[in-house]
Amino acid sequence: MAADSEGFDDPPEVRELRARLGELREEHRALDSAILALQDAGGDGLQIARLKKRKLTLRDQIQWIEDQLMPDIIA
Repeated sequence: MAADSEGFDDPPEVRELRARLGELREEHRALDSAILALQDAGGDGLQIARLKKRKLTLRDQIQWIEDQLMPDIIA
């Protein structure tokens, strides 16, 4: 197995992006659970809307980092 398959040979900037990506994905999943729980409990619509907005912001940040880690190759 290659050492860089786990990211050990990546530059510090790439390791930081990967770490941040993991954090954002975790928060995104947590928001999913929170939104579902609030909806099931008939929670405050405004609070649910705020959580959904935060989730969309996270999705944009996740996409940006993914694009930085794997840029499109134009053939």
